[in-house]
Amino acid sequence: MKELVSILDGNTFLVSDRRGDIEPAIDFPTGLFSFDTRFLSTWLLLLDGERLHALSMDDSESHRTRYFLVPGEPTHFLDAKVSVIRSRAISGSFEEELTVLNHSGQPMTFTVRMEMGADFADLFEIKDTQRKRGEHTSAPGENALRLDYRREAFHRETVISSSAPAEVDLTGMTFPIEIGPHGEWTTRLTVATTIYGARGEDVRSKLPFSGSRTTAVIQAEHAEFIAKAPKLSCDYQPLTEAYRRSLDDLAALRYESIALGVRLLATGLPWFMTLFGRDSIITSLQVLPFQPELIPPTLTMLAGLQGHRLDDFRDEDPGKILHELRYGESAGFEEQPHSPYYGAADSTPLFVILLDEYERWTGDVALVKRLELAVRAALAWIDTYGDLLGTGYLWYQTRNPKTGLENQCWKDSWDAISYSDGRLPSFPRATCEQQGYAYDAKLRGARMARLFWNDPEYADRLEREAAELKERFNRDFWLPEKEYYALALDADGTPVDALSSNIGHLLWSGIVEESRARRIADHLVGPRLFSGWGVRTLADDQGRYNPIGYHVGTVWPFDNSIIAWGLWKYGFREQAGQICESILAAARYFDGRLPEAFAGYERDLTEYPVQYPTACSPQAWSAGTPLMLLRVMLGLEPQGEHLIIDPHVPQGIGRVELLDIPGRWGRADALGRSRRRDDGNGQPV
Repeated sequence: MKELVSILDGNTFLVSDRRGDIEPAIDFPTGLFSFDTRFLSTWLLLLDGERLHALSMDDSESHRTRYFLVPGEPTHFLDAKVSVIRSRAISGSFEEELTVLNHSGQPMTFTVRMEMGADFADLFEIKDTQRKRGEHTSAPGENALRLDYRREAFHRETVISSSAPAEVDLTGMTFPIEIGPHGEWTTRLTVATTIYGARGEDVRSKLPFSGSRTTAVIQAEHAEFIAKAPKLSCDYQPLTEAYRRSLDDLAALRYESIALGVRLLATGLPWFMTLFGRDSIITSLQVLPFQPELIPPTLTMLAGLQGHRLDDFRDEDPGKILHELRYGESAGFEEQPHSPYYGAADSTPLFVILLDEYERWTGDVALVKRLELAVRAALAWIDTYGDLLGTGYLWYQTRNPKTGLENQCWKDSWDAISYSDGRLPSFPRATCEQQGYAYDAKLRGARMARLFWNDPEYADRLEREAAELKERFNRDFWLPEKEYYALALDADGTPVDALSSNIGHLLWSGIVEESRARRIADHLVGPRLFSGWGVRTLADDQGRYNPIGYHVGTVWPFDNSIIAWGLWKYGFREQAGQICESILAAARYFDGRLPEAFAGYERDLTEYPVQYPTACSPQAWSAGTPLMLLRVMLGLEPQGEHLIIDPHVPQGIGRVELLDIPGRWGRADALGRSRRRDDGNGQPV
């Protein structure tokens, strides 16, 4: 795959090659996208009929970039008489300033051509090519080209205009130009994208964050976002770089919700630039100690779209929290169930967990009271529709075999849940970490019921159910001969005995018996699961292990952040620090931006983390990972009106100081240092 460059603002993003060109592609999302539709599929610059070569590129800001180009192929003695600068930004619309410079002492004439096209492909169509059923039109105008797509009430439009005179045709613009000695020529190309509603009105113009989103506005928003976050001072450069890059990416991933007109976090570029239940909740848990104001819009949106009926196509049940919300053509015409889709068994308990954790940090009782009915409905779903077999566990099985998800846990690829020998279990399935989430949700629901809803009887019941679930789980999921918890139960109640990273989530939830926690910790940092760069999704001696398999051997940064938090909760501070160090060391090789996943090869085999070929980057819960690791290393935990700080910083990281941590206590500071160790002769090192 050729190296690609992306810029984004919210869920509007552009992916091009290193020349800035976009060529038609059906197998990877190159182009200009917004709300799941590709508004530009061709954007190709020619100078006198030839492609250009990139000398260098500046992509230091997430929403804009600049390319420096020359005609011809690269040589050791390049002596171009002309060069081109492409400066582009996404700021409400997409703008590109095109400058041609004459470096000779003579007047020169050129023909500049920009090929333009829009296939209006749905993001799902790029993964699974389908024939478009609507009507495309192209209308040249004065220095402008209008590209249009209509299918019944579904209407999308791209309008491209030039500030300089242009010869406009159905497929682009041509500029015959003359430039004086050492002179230059410039035009500004503006690409406006429009989403129309069912009655043909311009929906985009009604969004509160649309309109005058200039580059200056975006820069000011980003600066404000970063200024509100705690200030990090650290001896360890990879942590400093990862923290700043994470804040930049989280700022850029905020997008405008059509449904409620609030700012939400998109999940990941390019495939997941929308709201996800599980992903958005876990990202919220990661960023809560740093940017708590991001949490209420997410919780409110999820509660507002909570399931209220039985719908097999969408895997919807009353009380269930959504998995994924899409805005594209395939969702609109119910060719995909994502409007929204509810195919996740873990979003619902995680919703309860997030609300309680948010209140513990912020003291926002009003939100807990406002969402009481949504939480009660979510907890009821766990014991009713979620317990498909009536065994007291949380199970999943899609009711939409055509377009629904088979696996409805975080490892949702088709082969992610397997026995140790590689066989796939029957449905329904009950994965171990989801039982932990249900246990935690019941305890947190009990806390909110007792403290804020004035319902002690309900609280007692939830606590009793949680205790029963913990006892039952430790009986049925524990594999005594292997000394770890099964990945899942199959439809017959037989343990699915693969060794996986999911057991780390069990520590986070607190469902692990204290007597077994040490063995779980040993497995997590043992050679079968731990690569040296992090915990693999699947141990390297399992039947389906593949170091570059999506959920069967890769290392996921977010997964490791949850595991580190779980180890910390059970007092395994050294092991938690080991994971923190490994993930932060890996971040250095990705310029501070942790990808969605990377390969599970041994650290001493590769000497650097190997990139997973189609990983999303930036991705929200990967961007949130350094923040979670900071919480773990500094031992941050709310207790009443106070913030407990109990640091344990891994060797080699040195001093870590985090200032102005927001919460119900106002602002607090935390400081931690690596413990000095002995060299064996009584001398500190």
